[in-house]
Amino acid sequence: MNNQVLKVKQAMLAMQRYSWEQGVAAQALLESGFKEEAVLFAHDACVRQEATGRLGVMHGEQAVTDPASNGEAVLLAWELTGDARYREAADRMLEYLLNAAPRTGNGAISHLQHIRQVWVDSFYMCPPFLAAAGQCEEAVRQIERYRELLWNEDKKMLSHIWDDDKREFARKDCWGVGNGWVAAGLVRVIRTLPEHMGEEKKRLIGYLQELPEGCLVHQREDGLFHDVLDDPSTFVETNAAQMFAYAIYSGVKEGWLDAGLLERADAMRKAANSKVDEFGLVRDVCGSPTFDKPGTATEGQAFYILMEAAASKL
Repeated sequence: MNNQVLKVKQAMLAMQRYSWEQGVAAQALLESGFKEEAVLFAHDACVRQEATGRLGVMHGEQAVTDPASNGEAVLLAWELTGDARYREAADRMLEYLLNAAPRTGNGAISHLQHIRQVWVDSFYMCPPFLAAAGQCEEAVRQIERYRELLWNEDKKMLSHIWDDDKREFARKDCWGVGNGWVAAGLVRVIRTLPEHMGEEKKRLIGYLQELPEGCLVHQREDGLFHDVLDDPSTFVETNAAQMFAYAIYSGVKEGWLDAGLLERADAMRKAANSKVDEFGLVRDVCGSPTFDKPGTATEGQAFYILMEAAASKL
């Protein structure tokens, strides 16, 4: 583990976190070998589990799928400790998603409780936990339903937010980080599917292969992307590059993506490394707390760690 990764991890641990930030940080720790620290993150997600079963909820969050991003780390905590409280917490999160969470007309689990919306973020937050919890068929169904509402066939990218109550896009922009959530979420589900789901796995790999066709057209010469991928008037952003690099390194290693994409991923990785400051903060990611300007964010720290872990495994 190189010193820069450790500095980025240290900066991530210092950040305040909402449910999805806790979850993506825990996943970064899990995938980079810091399993004991992932258990600590899972523990506090359980401490903040509220009555519906949603994990890691802070300050009246209305999120439905974001809390599920903690689920895989909670399952790991149960596996490593044998403490039944972790298994029970994961089961409550799963029960909520399967039987209580609000859904859109096509059956997609809503991103929010109070309004029925599908956000592209949910590709990463929900299906990977469903798959890890043994609900692989439902994980695939959710991907299909999210994609049905958000996929832009002409652009080969996904829009950000569909409002099912209004039957229109709340935000049609092809957000860079959002498409990164999709790529990374697909990687996690594909690698979890059992052998008997070969057809489903092949279909999801096809979806993963389509993303570079649309997204990488918009990669800048410096290796980065604009916040809205096809809108050069938006700010230049760091995290989408880290997310795409993570997906490419992971996909190439498994044989799902063409090795010719590695050159593009290496350019993304080089650019992201140049954005890490002396304190380990990854600069100019889509920044907390409003995510509408460049800054720093837990997810930006986490995906640097995930990118480096994926690169090290090639």
